[in-house]
Amino acid sequence: MTEDLWQWTATDLASAIRTRKISSREALESCIARLDEVNPRINAVVDDLREEARSIADAADKSVKDVDALGGLHGVPMTVKINVDYAGRATTNGVVAFKDMIAAEDCVSVANLRKAGAVIFGRTNVPGFSTRYFTDNALHGRTLNPRNAGLTPGGSSGGAAAAVAAGIGPLAHGNDRAGSVRYPAYACGVAGLRASVGRIPDYNPSTTEERGISSQLTNIQGPLARTLADVRLGYEALARPEPRDPWFVPATFDPGQISRTRVAAIFTAPAGADLHPGVDAAVRQSAQWLEAAGYRVEEVELPHFTEAANLFWALLMAEERAASPEERSASSSGIEQFGDDAVKRARASTRAYAGELDYAEYIRGLARRTTILREWQMFFAKYTVLVMPVCFQPPFPIDHDQQGDAAVAQMLDAHHPMLAVSILGLPGLSVPVSCDDDTPIGVQIVGPRFGEELCFEAGAIIEAQYSVRMPIDPVS
Repeated sequence: MTEDLWQWTATDLASAIRTRKISSREALESCIARLDEVNPRINAVVDDLREEARSIADAADKSVKDVDALGGLHGVPMTVKINVDYAGRATTNGVVAFKDMIAAEDCVSVANLRKAGAVIFGRTNVPGFSTRYFTDNALHGRTLNPRNAGLTPGGSSGGAAAAVAAGIGPLAHGNDRAGSVRYPAYACGVAGLRASVGRIPDYNPSTTEERGISSQLTNIQGPLARTLADVRLGYEALARPEPRDPWFVPATFDPGQISRTRVAAIFTAPAGADLHPGVDAAVRQSAQWLEAAGYRVEEVELPHFTEAANLFWALLMAEERAASPEERSASSSGIEQFGDDAVKRARASTRAYAGELDYAEYIRGLARRTTILREWQMFFAKYTVLVMPVCFQPPFPIDHDQQGDAAVAQMLDAHHPMLAVSILGLPGLSVPVSCDDDTPIGVQIVGPRFGEELCFEAGAIIEAQYSVRMPIDPVS
């Protein structure tokens, strides 16, 4: 039985470890064996923590006696992303210049996962500075999509998504500002949650200067997994209170919200958008499944959708240009100084796409965000959840962002569903729907602020219809 534990879900592993049907060490060794088998082919994990993890797993097995004190992830093997602080290891963020930047202490996400009992046995790859939708960098190399090596595994949590899809741990930590959890989940055919901003605390102790306000309003940590039950388990572990994050909100969810009339809105694309037929079909198929489960479904237009999406990069690039020298050296603003050629090329095209805002335009843009968010909140007073694309196109071929400004503009236009949700700080759950011709397609379920439970409920209905086998053996 222990040989196939890498195929188990985090939920099943946690239950079996808690009841002593298996040990944490057995689960870990199975995941390490899977790492050794498939990671050389996909390069998802770039920092191997197996020796430390073995000690942690052994300690977890000894403490199973006090069951009531165990965390939700007690003894469960998992990975974390290499762009967050992990005590004693380098926070490389995929940048050669940062390969020796050893973290003195854990970031909040790692600390909370440890408190929940997780056994972290590896750290996953990112693009340089975690700024591309393609996971490749000059320090750690390229991560391949285990479903289709010709497609991006997504970014920046591409290593995380590839790892869970291929069975290198049942659960992975990621983070999402412009879609960095949702898009890799979409590209690798797994599930991922971008929670409401404020719901999961976020703080990296090695940070020398605060990020710009738009990044603070959009960035959030989040889990990726092969099942929604595991995504929820990771979400609950990450969402522990933390005073070092001024944005953290100790929100509690009222279960009574779910008992009201369940209404789902579907949104495919505005007039003139380049919508792939397979993406449109996935949204409409999801709507049919929800309707069969008792939801009343309506097709809608979203308030100021394109304006919101365009506002994302306009505001973030304005802040990046205005960053101080200290912030530039350690954040995405340092791309020109420390970035590899691919990330420099992609960022230049993104800046061209965003255009330039002067100070007055930037201030008005931030104010406009509030107006748009107000209208979306009024929208969610009517609709329980929104089902929409993650991206208007299937996962892009590797290095599409290296093809010049026009190619990047096409890609970022396709990413509008993620960008609009990001700039408003709303929760978005990426759920797979199909995988025809080795090309995963999924949908994004969006809810009101702190309405993650509403997203999970709708997502479970869609997940129940998804029959693609996971985990998978990487496809060459």
